[in-house]
Formats: sequence, C-alpha cells, structure tokens
Amino acid sequence: MAALALSAILLAGCSTAERVGNILGGGSSAQPGQQGYVRGFLGNVAAEDARAAMVARDILSAGGSAADAAVAAGFTLSVTLPSRAGLGGGGACLGYDPRRNEIEAFLFQPGAREAVPRGADRPAAVPLMARGLFALHARQGRLPFEATMAPAEQLARFGTEVSRGLATDLAAVSGPLLADPVSRAVFAPSGTPVSEGNRLVQNELATTLGQIRTAGVGDFHQGGLARRVEEASAAAGGFLTVGEMRAAVPQAVAPVQERLRNDMLAVLPASADSGATLAAFRAAGAGQTPPVMGGMLGASTSLVVQDREGGAVACTFTMNNLFGTGRMLPGMGFLLAPAPGVGSVQTPPLGAILVANTVVKTMRYAGAGSGQGAAPAAAGGPAGLHLLRNVPLEQAVPTGAPEPGRGVAISCQGSVTAAGCRAVADPRGFGLTAGND
Repeated sequence: MAALALSAILLAGCSTAERVGNILGGGSSAQPGQQGYVRGFLGNVAAEDARAAMVARDILSAGGSAADAAVAAGFTLSVTLPSRAGLGGGGACLGYDPRRNEIEAFLFQPGAREAVPRGADRPAAVPLMARGLFALHARQGRLPFEATMAPAEQLARFGTEVSRGLATDLAAVSGPLLADPVSRAVFAPSGTPVSEGNRLVQNELATTLGQIRTAGVGDFHQGGLARRVEEASAAAGGFLTVGEMRAAVPQAVAPVQERLRNDMLAVLPASADSGATLAAFRAAGAGQTPPVMGGMLGASTSLVVQDREGGAVACTFTMNNLFGTGRMLPGMGFLLAPAPGVGSVQTPPLGAILVANTVVKTMRYAGAGSGQGAAPAAAGGPAGLHLLRNVPLEQAVPTGAPEPGRGVAISCQGSVTAAGCRAVADPRGFGLTAGND
C-alpha cells in the first residue's frame, strides 16, 4: 500500500512542505531551517565528495533530518560529481526514521527501456534521480523539499571548485566525453578540460534544478520539463519519451532484514544488490574475503548521514557508466545515463546497509559502497568486520572494501552523541566526514 500511495504522490507532482517545529537542541538565534539553528550534537556525514558532505552537514545544522541532508547531498552530487551521479541517473537508499521506527528501502535505479528507439545511437536510461530523492524526502524529510534543492542550484549557478575525484574521472574519459560539443562547453570551456581547483559553472543545470524546485518534480516527469527532456534527449541520441518519464516511479519497499543480536540489520533488496551486500557482511564476519561481482561497467558514488535524533540514511547513486552516455542534454545541463541491457551496459549492483535498534529507536550503523561490481562488498565488508569482529571503524572501512570498492560508514555503538559515534570515509578515495567539527 505504501508503494501505491507513494506512486500517486509522485505522479501528481506534489511537493512536501512539512515545516520544522520544535527540534531538540534548538534555541539559538537562528530560525528553523537556517544554518546554526541546532545547538550541540548535529549528527554525522560521510560522503565520497567533500562538498556534498558539507552541504549535508549544513542541512543538519539547520534542523533537517538525515533524509533532508541525504537529499540535499544527492542533488549536490549532480553538480559536483556528475561523472557518477546526476538527474539523468538514479540510485537506491536505505532510511531509518525514529518517528516511523522502521527501515525503508527506496529504489530508483536508472530505468531500462522496453525497446531501443529508432535513431537512438546512445539510448538513454529513464531518469529517476529527482523522483527517488523526492520519495525519500516525502517519507522521512522534515524541511521543505525546496530547501534541500537550493544548495545544489546555487553551486551550479555560482560555481564550485573541481574536486580531485571529478578531475580524476574526467581525465579517464576526456577524449570521448569532450567529443560531445555540449559536454565540452561545460567541462572544457576554454578548450582544455577543467582540472582540480578550477571553478566549474553550470548555468543550464542551475536553471533545470531551479525549475524542478519551483515547478515540482512532477513537471520533470510529465509536464513542460518532461517535454523538454524528450526533445533534448533526441538531439543527444537518447530518445526518451514523456510517456516513459511519466511511467517511471521509484519504489518504497521493505528491505531485506535479519536480526543482529538486539538490533535489526537491513540491506537493499536483491533487485538492487543481487544479494551481495549481505553475503559480503557474512563473509567478512567469518574472516573470509567478501565476494566481488565482476563484469560491471557502471560508475557510482555513495554517502551516509546520521541525525541527532537517531535517524540515518545510506545511499548509493549511479550513472550506469562513467559520465553516463557521455552526452549532455542541450539547454538542460545534465548527462544521460545509458540504458541497461543495451550493448555492453549492465545494471550496476548497488550497496547499502543499515542497522537500527527499534526498541530504543535509534540507528547503530549505516554504510554504503561504490566501485562497480565491488560496491556491495564495499558496503557489507566493513560492516561485517566492525560489527561481528570488533575491528575499529577506521580500519574496517578500507580493509573490508575490496578494490575497486570504496566505502563510507557511520557507527554508534554507544549513545547517539559526538562521543558515541564515529564516521569514516574511505581514505583511498576523495571523500570527507563532517559533523561537529
């Protein structure tokens, strides 16, 4: 019933506007929704992109829930790390909300096509990023949805420094990517690819994000914005249709769960991770090497967020390939993800794990992974080492995430406080942790 109700909300294009009320720890001169409103412990963030981590932290500081912060960070990734996340792609999240006292899975992978349209030399997956993040917010958010989109829009419009992660991805595929004149105008405006520390301005993406913010996510899937996507995707060789955009909705479903001592452990359904996250968790806990799935061409990134009230979200995002199809929608500023099942493109496995104690209503562990076929192992492996073998989190994340996997994790094995919780971003990557720092 929850999935049906959620579909109705999304198709209608409604916007959640649940306002911030009395938040524990408030009382500063800042107003609800303003950075600095929350005093004391904020929560924690670990993300594979530093700017996304800081945006999530700011949302927590403004009184947002873990879901609010994850949504804001997800949209930010579409600006700061478009090689691995974007409006043309999608992902999956696990969310624990103490108010509901349940763990939910949100599935919004870039969708397959029923058939390859005639003339589509780069057939695109059906985008689900915006609808997926809206679904997470609709179920577990607290701030107005528009407020969670604003940071990404501002970063796109006024510019953000190119991170080492984006520069590394760009260097890996700059040849084919910059063969697309629309992409070249964004990533090589002076004729040479932008490099680490350069300022990246994306005005067309900012306009698209602003239109979604003001007109609603529904407009992107069945209104004027959807018609623009249809027209622009034809020019980019992707050939999406308004009908396909309208029909594509995320799922809010029960995750795979099992009891872990006094806690409840949850992972994504097998449709997202092929059961590999739980297998990696068990293998690492038994002292074995977590299995890694092979043959995957997708590229992904991940983040985890914990709020001061014990809520948590673990997300992993993908473009199905590094920089998706390599073609950007003219006039709209975002790349398309390639349709899975066409040519060598496969649906990449995603990895997330979340542990909560539903008796005291608080999270215990949140982890997520990236790295093509190693993503589930990068989520489950560190969790198994830390929770079953008592390996310190700082050691468990890089040790338990096999190459080319990268993991992020937050653990609260004591009280949900600054002293009782730890956050780690894989030191082999380019991520960052943020909280009361």
